[in-house]
Amino acid sequence: MRIVAALLSVALIVLILFEGFETVVQPRRVTRRYRISRLYYETCWVVWRWAAGGLLKKSKRRAAFLSAFGPLSLLGVFTTWVIGLVAGFAMLQWSLRDAVSVNAGPAGVGIGTYLYLSGTTFFTLGYGDVTPATPLGRMLAVAEAGLGFGFLAAILSYLPALFQAYSRREVNISLLDARAGSPPSASQLILRAARNSSLGALDSFLGEWERWAAELLESQLSFPVLAYYRSQHDNQSWLAALTTVLDACALMMTQARSENTFQAQVTFAIARHAAVDLTLVLRAKAPGPSGTAERLAAEQFAELRLVLEAAGVPLRDVAGAEESLRMLRKTYEPFVQGLAERLLLTVPPLLAQEGVPDNWQRSAWMKPAPGIGALPMATPNEGHFG
Repeated sequence: MRIVAALLSVALIVLILFEGFETVVQPRRVTRRYRISRLYYETCWVVWRWAAGGLLKKSKRRAAFLSAFGPLSLLGVFTTWVIGLVAGFAMLQWSLRDAVSVNAGPAGVGIGTYLYLSGTTFFTLGYGDVTPATPLGRMLAVAEAGLGFGFLAAILSYLPALFQAYSRREVNISLLDARAGSPPSASQLILRAARNSSLGALDSFLGEWERWAAELLESQLSFPVLAYYRSQHDNQSWLAALTTVLDACALMMTQARSENTFQAQVTFAIARHAAVDLTLVLRAKAPGPSGTAERLAAEQFAELRLVLEAAGVPLRDVAGAEESLRMLRKTYEPFVQGLAERLLLTVPPLLAQEGVPDNWQRSAWMKPAPGIGALPMATPNEGHFG
C-alpha cells in the first residue's frame, strides 16, 4: 500500500511540475492530449457557461460573469497545482514512513500531520512545530522548500507577461472602434476609408493588422487562457476584430478593383492561420458548411455593392463576384463561428447598419450629443468626421 502511494505521489509531483513547465516556461503550443490544465478548463468552462446561460438573464450581468472566468480560472489552475504538489509531498513522506517530531499538540501522527508539514515547508513558513526526524525526511523537506520557492516565483513572473500580451491585443481592438464601428464590420471599415478619401491607406492599415494577427496567434498559443479574457466593451472582442480583418481582406480581394492585392492576401493568410490554429488549441468544433450561419444573403450582397460603389470604391465586374466571395468566406467562417460558439462570443456582421453610434460617441451619463454623427456620414469633401 505504501509503495503504491509512493509511486503515485512521485508521479503526481512530476506531472504537475511538467505541466507548470509547459504552461509557464515553455513558449510554444503544447500538443499533448491529456493534461491537467486542459481537463480543468474544459470542466470549469462547461459549468461556467451553463451558469451564465441558465441563471443570468440580463445580458450585462451575463457579460460581466463571463468576463470573470479568465482571471478566476488562472488563479484556480495555480491553486490546483499547489494543492497537488503539497498533497504529493505529504503522501510521499507518509509512504516512506518518515518519522516526524511534534513539539506541540497531540502525540498521534496521521496523514493530516504530514499535510501540515508539507504545506508549511512548501510555502517556507518554518513554524518548527512539526519537523522531519530522519535524514530522508529532511532531504525531502529541503527539496520541497526549494521547489515551492521556485514554483511560486515562476508563477509570479508569468503574470506580467500574460497581462502585457493582453494589453497589446486590446490596443488595436480599441483603435478599431472609430475605423470599423461598434461592433466592428468590414463594410464600415471600407466605407469610412472611402468616404474620407483614405481608401489607399487601407494597405498600411492591413499591414498593421497582419502583425496584430501574428501576435494574436503567438500569444494565445503560448497563453491559451488569454482567449477567455474579454475586451473592455461587450460589443468588442478579439474574435470580432479577427473576423472583421478576414472579411475586409476578402472584400478587397474579391470585390474591389485594384492592381495590387498583395497586402490583403498576406494579411488574410496570417489571420486565417490564427483562426484555424486557435480552433484546434481551444478544441472548438468548427461546423460544417450546412451548419454555418449565413452572414451575407443575396440581397445583402447586392446592397453591399451598392453602398461601396456609392462611396467611391472601384468594384470588379459583378459576374462571379458573389461566388468568389462566398468561396473565400468558406475557408474561415466555420472556424470563427466555431470559436464563437465555444467562447460564447458574437461574430460581427459583414454588412452593418448605418448610423449606429460608436463606443466613443456613447456615455453612461448622456446620449450622443446633437450634431455628432457616426463616422460613415462624413463626405469626401468634408475633411473631418462630421
